[in-house]
Amino acid sequence: MTAGQPVEVLDQKQCLDLLRTVCVGRLVFTEDGLPAVQPVNYRLYLEQVVIRVAGGAKLDAATEKSVVAFEADELDPELRSGWSVTVVGHAELITDVGELVALSGTWLRPWATGRRDRFVRIRTEKVTGRRLRPPLITSV
Repeated sequence: MTAGQPVEVLDQKQCLDLLRTVCVGRLVFTEDGLPAVQPVNYRLYLEQVVIRVAGGAKLDAATEKSVVAFEADELDPELRSGWSVTVVGHAELITDVGELVALSGTWLRPWATGRRDRFVRIRTEKVTGRRLRPPLITSV
């Protein structure tokens, strides 16, 4: 028999440390007035989530400095354990030449084909995270 396990609430440092361990998450933004969610590969740069985009609704969200959310996780359904981290903030297009040089090249390679030459950051305004450890096995 397994006992339930408590949810561990993570602080900002723990959340950012976990975000460095995976490279794919989900970007939540508004498209045509409705919520949209798309998987994206990303990197943390100066403790902010950065993605590369070609254009479209994700670029629109950045140029309008819209509030977006980003979520990444690592879950194990067999062990009933894992973690999830959410970042909320304003999206913005990165235009500073020094930052673009630091971000260019192989640092953040898009998975999807096609040219993606714009970098978008999520200004980290709120970070939340939770972790579940594998449940304890108890005898009956």
